[in-house]
Amino acid sequence: MPRLIAILGEYDPSYGPHQATDAAIEHSKILLGAYIRAEWISTQAIDEKRLRDYAGLWIAPGSPYKSLERTLRAIQYAREHRIPCLGTCGGFQHMLLEYTRNVLGVKDASHAEYDPYASNLFISQLPCSLAGREMVLNLVPGSQVASIYDTTSVREQYYCNFGVNPAYVPLLKQGPLSVSGSDAEGEVRVVEHPGHPFFIGTLFVPQQRSTPGRPHPLVTAFMKAVLERVDILA
Repeated sequence: MPRLIAILGEYDPSYGPHQATDAAIEHSKILLGAYIRAEWISTQAIDEKRLRDYAGLWIAPGSPYKSLERTLRAIQYAREHRIPCLGTCGGFQHMLLEYTRNVLGVKDASHAEYDPYASNLFISQLPCSLAGREMVLNLVPGSQVASIYDTTSVREQYYCNFGVNPAYVPLLKQGPLSVSGSDAEGEVRVVEHPGHPFFIGTLFVPQQRSTPGRPHPLVTAFMKAVLERVDILA
């Protein structure tokens, strides 16, 4: 089983969160002493038959993606086949969109970045942009994310203009996906799937706070899950 991570998104070497994604992976690789290779794949080039070649998927910041549908199918594949999956910023939004359509059954759930006038805008534009802001968020005690951070209060950086439509939060909470992190106003900022080895989405960009001396714990936990999957399937 190859130690490969697919980073799904439209890579832009001048975009800070993409640079940070590459750097954070390197930081955690060194910490773990593991050989893991990451490949950027444009969403329009996602080949569903090749997804089995990857031990982990990272759904990257930087939406809108070139192919919404291929991205959602890749996320569905990771969710159903227990492939470690981390979504940050736009990746978080698309993980929720896939879940809402395919688990909660809202087939026309939409994202305002693609269709601002859709009738079921599950992902809507934030009243106040979070781009460039650092904020404190609260993690649910006992959640996987709280265990990874080993605390229930963290500060993280955001780059986003879209988030969960508050009108749909009650529906979101009806399924198995857990809201495991929120900001001071109670807005959804982290979700996880308790029945999955690693299926975590964050509206913030954890990779932005990773350094060589302090690799980000969430990125490191994702890569540990990738290594565990390699061992299981070896």
